[in-house]
Amino acid sequence: MTGTWVAGPTNSIVDVDGLRVGHHTRTGNGWLTGTTVVVGPPEGMVGGVDVRGGGPGTRETDVLGLTTAQTPVHAVVLGGGSAFGLAAASGVADSLEEDGVGVEVTTPYGTMTVPIVPAAIVFDLGRGGDPKCRPDPGFGAAAYRAASTEPPAQGCVGAGTGSVAGAIKGGIGSASVVIDGAVTVAVITAVNAAGSAVDPANGELYGVRFGLPGEYDRLRAPATPELDRARAGGQVHPPSAHAPAGPAPLNTTIGVVATDAVLTRPQCTKLAAVVHDGMARALRPCHSMQDGDSVFALATGRGPSPDDGLFFSILAAGADCFARAVVNAMLAATSVTTPVGSWPSYLDLMPSAMEAKGQQ
Repeated sequence: MTGTWVAGPTNSIVDVDGLRVGHHTRTGNGWLTGTTVVVGPPEGMVGGVDVRGGGPGTRETDVLGLTTAQTPVHAVVLGGGSAFGLAAASGVADSLEEDGVGVEVTTPYGTMTVPIVPAAIVFDLGRGGDPKCRPDPGFGAAAYRAASTEPPAQGCVGAGTGSVAGAIKGGIGSASVVIDGAVTVAVITAVNAAGSAVDPANGELYGVRFGLPGEYDRLRAPATPELDRARAGGQVHPPSAHAPAGPAPLNTTIGVVATDAVLTRPQCTKLAAVVHDGMARALRPCHSMQDGDSVFALATGRGPSPDDGLFFSILAAGADCFARAVVNAMLAATSVTTPVGSWPSYLDLMPSAMEAKGQQ
């Protein structure tokens, strides 16, 4: 495994050359949901996917299969709204078509532009109070028009607006790493897990141990009284005690791992598969029958073609990036209360876990 790993300039997925990210968020009056889009360069990207959860909601995953035509991917949508929220991808596709981006298809009726927009959704229906309040094509169009190369907002935005991890507020998180100054690997995820991101033994976030040197120096185990209150309130508990007595939770953690390396579709598929290891390190349990956990992998091809050693490092970095992105989502999330429930953020629940700036 090669060499020196450092965070990219923004420590987010837009550190991969050619990518833009946009969110559209709705809250209040029954709403608590949103849509996030990762937009690639006009020429498209090589893509792969790996779906591990027992209850996925996806679109255009078959087009990324190893036995299908090598079609470029133009954008990936992550969204709330359960299966209804997949409609947001149509808004992204329509917007790409308006901008002349897509695969040119010649038919007896003329030449058409068909954008390829895979998508996956999380289950957040009803958390805002009204299950009819869910993303539609307008959400996708708005997220697409908002897409930029600026570092994407994290926490309770876009696909992370209504997300919950266990009994704690989840959200959008992102992270990046540059390998040997040559290749960038980055992740964006919507953390909405049936499992928990918090180690019940000490109250720390599971994924912190996979941070880059110095990245989480301000984090520490929370004070015992705070942890005891979180345990008593059911926000922190061992995986064996996770399953509730009532209806099973419906969740799903989804994400995109991207790189500027030149990868083939089989390599992208392998990258998506290995990145699930990072999800499993940061969330426990995951890949349950109540989760639709799915990861897309994208390669813009604007960097080098990796040899075996560098590809090994890309795989390892992608998994660690996913774990770090989960941590960043949990740290950026804010507490939310709606007519149907309250979900405290990690730092509101256990504020002593974050050392104040300037403290030693």
